[in-house]
Amino acid sequence: MKKLVLFTLILFLSVAFMFAGGAKETKPAAEAKPAAEAKPEAAKPAAEKILIGMATDVGGLGDKSFNDGAYQGILKGQKEKGIEPRVVESKQMTDYVPNLTGLAEDGSKLVFAVGFLMAEAIMEAAKNNPNTYFAGIDIFIDPSSAPKNVVGILYKEHESGYLAGVVAGLLTKDYYKASPRLNDKNVVGMVLGMDIPPVERFQAGFYAGVKAVNPTCEVLSVVTGSFTDQAKGKEAAIAMIDKGADIIFQIAGLTGLGAINAAQEKGVCAIGVDVDQYAVAPDTVITSAVKGIVNSVFLTIGDALGGTFKGGTSREFGINEDSTGIAPFHNFDSVIPQAVKDKVNQTISDMKAGKIKIPATRAEAGYKG
Repeated sequence: MKKLVLFTLILFLSVAFMFAGGAKETKPAAEAKPAAEAKPEAAKPAAEKILIGMATDVGGLGDKSFNDGAYQGILKGQKEKGIEPRVVESKQMTDYVPNLTGLAEDGSKLVFAVGFLMAEAIMEAAKNNPNTYFAGIDIFIDPSSAPKNVVGILYKEHESGYLAGVVAGLLTKDYYKASPRLNDKNVVGMVLGMDIPPVERFQAGFYAGVKAVNPTCEVLSVVTGSFTDQAKGKEAAIAMIDKGADIIFQIAGLTGLGAINAAQEKGVCAIGVDVDQYAVAPDTVITSAVKGIVNSVFLTIGDALGGTFKGGTSREFGINEDSTGIAPFHNFDSVIPQAVKDKVNQTISDMKAGKIKIPATRAEAGYKG
């Protein structure tokens, strides 16, 4: 009995000793550090847009001619190459240099100047902004004096004019009964904007084309002196219509829209210019003497982006580059006799083969109007 009591006492004291001081002090577990907040993955910077600038001539956007054509080329570059367009409209000739310079200073990689009248302005802007490419529509660049960052884009407008003249010359004499809009007077007319080289080339070609198929045709011509005055274009066209003209070829930008309007109101036919102007007056516009503004602008954008831009000179686009010709006959397709279509197609083949030399000036065409 004593042994049992003694054993119990020893066991009790041993346990008490362990809890009172014999056991090592247990340190509280270290407070868990909050998990580090996950940092969002840095977003990759978006690819920087390449700016392509364009300064219109005073005709501005909406001329349904060369300004709009150049703009369509810019938009094609936006769609197919991802460029970002920058377009400014010139209200007067004194805007040319500031507009071109401003586009360059805003970071445009390439700046287009649209129209022959901007020739001096593009040279000044190009010299003052050597790190920017410039391209001039309808502007000749002299290799002997031009900086290497500017290129001229020219067209053989006389080729397009010639084909339009063939159509007009045949319709107004041999096939005037094909449409009530034609008559037997054997007279056609041209409404010109300003007397500048691209306009003269269209004029010379048209005159030569008419005379090639219809030597006795009377070809009237009026220089309005403006690319922006539709009232003048309409007035000039009406004067020629009153003299018997049943086909009016407009070579006058925005002014020419007035000429087409006059033809529509007077019940005669019209031929558009630069781009397909069928939509201006579908019941009036037979065809248009076109040049490849859209495609040449797009190709030049590609040169600037691809490192193949060749400045200090001019590039000329013609029928062998599929950049001159006439637009489809659209609503008049069923009206135009097959003989006229065949003559046009044969003429195109002969031009491409070098069998026909198309005059590019009034003097070469023998025009005396």
